[in-house]
This record gives sequence, structure tokens and C-alpha cells, in this order.
Amino acid sequence: MIHSEEYRRRAVALLRILAVAAAYFAAGGLGLLRQVTVHGAVVTPLWPPTGIALGCLLILGLRIWPGIAIGSLLVIATLSGQVTPSTAALVAGNTLAPVCACLILRKVGFRAELDRLRDGVMLVFLGALAGMAVSATVGSAMLAVDGKLPASGFWTVWVAWWAGDAMGVLVVTPLVLVVLSKLRMPRVSDRWIEASALLIVAVAGSLLATRGPLSMLYLVFPILIWAALRFQLAGSAPCALLVSVLAVVAGTEQVGPFAGHGMLEVMINLTVLNGAVALTSLLLAAVVAEQQNVRRRIERACEELADVVDHLAPGRSAAAWPSRARDERESR
Repeated sequence: MIHSEEYRRRAVALLRILAVAAAYFAAGGLGLLRQVTVHGAVVTPLWPPTGIALGCLLILGLRIWPGIAIGSLLVIATLSGQVTPSTAALVAGNTLAPVCACLILRKVGFRAELDRLRDGVMLVFLGALAGMAVSATVGSAMLAVDGKLPASGFWTVWVAWWAGDAMGVLVVTPLVLVVLSKLRMPRVSDRWIEASALLIVAVAGSLLATRGPLSMLYLVFPILIWAALRFQLAGSAPCALLVSVLAVVAGTEQVGPFAGHGMLEVMINLTVLNGAVALTSLLLAAVVAEQQNVRRRIERACEELADVVDHLAPGRSAAAWPSRARDERESR
């Protein structure tokens, strides 16, 4: 029985690692559909695998890190068509970045439920902006060492690499946390009409904002606010991902508000837009969840106080008083 239980745990751990590797590889394939070249280096405005890696680490634990390494190896080998010593360094950088981000977030008391404003702030600044500097530094350095990147373009590639990884965390990790964690989903049974309306408006509004002839990117923010206020993270995270993906597609095709701009300008605009979208959806949903938690705690405290008042009602107090006075006299 003990051996079978141990085998079962090992099988579950292996399946989790393989599932993470498959998810990382699939997300990498989707991210490379919109790749751009900066000084000869292949980068993407939004790199989903980093968000998947960090989300899985936060929920499943650090033991699934081999899955991240395997997935990264498959992506790099598929992209370059070969495995070299530089590949090992790139795999190490892509694995260390989410692992370091996870360790930092755990150190500061991050909660995967994202039901506090501080959790949203920590995910933005520690998980995305600080943690993804590791992969950007390792990747850019290896390209420079291999002679594939001129010294004059190092920082441009570094910023593009870092921005793509950071946007992956900001946009994808909240959705992964919603799917994998035991996050309390809002009841949709009595709001299915509103949820359907939100979906339709989100798709139509995002398409109009990202592909319309006029520069109307600001139209997406009322949609994100609606989703965060009414459905919290379970609503705002998918909406943010939808807006970011449609923006990346429009930006790489240089249509809509991105038409007539160079690729570097498009990358900057996409980074600013995706960052603003992620911050709005993430932080607003965290604020709403925090307020609802405070309200629930106040309601529980009021219920407990009402029970105490009922217990100390006049009838009970009068009935209990003689026995209480007799006990005091006997103790004297």
C-alpha cells in the first residue's frame, strides 16, 4: 500500500510536469505566430509561456520547474532547428525567470487568490517587471556572445525581450490563477444575460478599438472596468487577454491605429497599451475583491454580535441572574 501510494504521487508529479511542458510549448507556438525581428533577434510583443510558467509555479509548486525547462527547450529547438550550448543558457534563463519571480512573491506573502490590492501590486512589480529581467538579461547576453547581436542593439533587444515576457505575466498569469486556483467564481446563474452582453461588447469593442480606422484604443477601458466591477478577476482577466491578443495581431499587421508606424514604434505602443490594460484589469479586480472580503467580514462580525445580543437578552439575563448571584455568595 505504501509503495503504491508513492508510485501514485510520482505519477501525478510526472503528469503535472508533462502537462506544464505541453502548455508551455503550445503557448510558445501561439506567441511565435506574431514574432518580430529586432536587430536580428526574434522577440514577441506578448510572450504567453512566461505567464503560464509563473501561474503554474504559484499553484502547483516549484517541483514543476522541469516542465518549464522542457517546454522552453522544445520551443527554442523548434525555432532554431538545433540544440547548442547557447540553447542550454537560454533554457536556464527562461526557467530561472519565473522560478525567481515565484520565490520573491512567496517571500513577500503573495496570495494566488489576488483578493488584495497588495497582491496585484506585487504581481506587477515583483513578478512581472523585476522577475522577467532575468530572462531578458540572459537571452540578450547569449545573443551578444554568439555574435548574433551587435553591441549597439543590446539594450533595444533587452527592452523588447523584457517587455514581451513581462506582458506575458501581466496578461496570462491572472487567467492561469483563475483556472487553476480555488478562486471563488462569481455566480453567473442569475447574471448570464449580463455575462453574455459583456462577452459581445468585449469582442466588438476590442475589434473596433484595435482595427478601426480611427485611434480609439481608449474604448477598451470601460469594458475592463465593467468586467472587473461585476465579475472581478474571473471577468477582467479574460477580457484583458482578449484585448491584448487583438492588439498584438493588429500591431504586427500594422493596421488600424498602428498603421503608418515603424515596428519599433508599434512595439512601444503595444507595450504601453498591454501594460495599461493589465494594470487596469488586475488592480481594479483586486480592489473590488478586497472590498467584498471586508464587507463579508463585517457581515460575519454583525451576525456574531447579534448572536451575543440574543444570548444576553433580558429574559435570559434575568433568569440567569439568581443563580449567578448565588454562586458569587457561595464563593465568598
